[in-house]
Amino acid sequence: MLDFREISFFKDLPQEYLDILQHKLFTKKYKKGSIVFFEGDRSKYMYIVLEGSVKMYKTTPKGNQIHINILNAPSLIGEYIYFEEQAFPATCEFVTDGIIGLIPFEVVERLLDNKSFSKAIIRSLTGKVALLSALIHKETVLSSEAKVADIIIHKPSIFERLKNSEIASILNITPETFSRILAKFKKEKIITLKNHKLEVLDSDKLLHILETNTVKECTNCIANFKAQMGLE
Repeated sequence: MLDFREISFFKDLPQEYLDILQHKLFTKKYKKGSIVFFEGDRSKYMYIVLEGSVKMYKTTPKGNQIHINILNAPSLIGEYIYFEEQAFPATCEFVTDGIIGLIPFEVVERLLDNKSFSKAIIRSLTGKVALLSALIHKETVLSSEAKVADIIIHKPSIFERLKNSEIASILNITPETFSRILAKFKKEKIITLKNHKLEVLDSDKLLHILETNTVKECTNCIANFKAQMGLE
């Protein structure tokens, strides 16, 4: 059973409201690679990742995937669209087997008069703004080597769960480039990686790569990023 207090969006709600949400929650199982919803879909339900991990990505006009985030259970997905009555701005796909919990949004709407619930919404949306800012920074500033160093530093466990090609997709680089960078890091004795077991041998070198290998030649990075995302 989901403990709603494990999700920051709900943690400050009085127990009586949590009981209402728990009563209205129902679940759906998914296999790895299954699509939960597509970019442009609409829904009357609030989605919660109860088990497993999902990736969120946009698709460019040329059909390329632009990775936005990976969400691990328990996580709430795309909460702001429910309040704006918008379509999902990204596709959600399971990268593992998993379970989604769904709550009819009409149930959530009845809680909006609760001050704690409204404050939770503000906090959650602020976090999404910070996430988008970080995404823009990584896509417009970080080089491929810096992207790989960044994910090794901040999400090393991802190597245990995903294939190299899947991680490359998340970083928006080609699998060949990703493999080449990993081989370079191993040759320079920065990491070891065998059977999906990653060990960092020299964290200082990773930090140095992240700090010094961060400038792409780009005359208008933000405009290019928006065009790539189909926002212009």
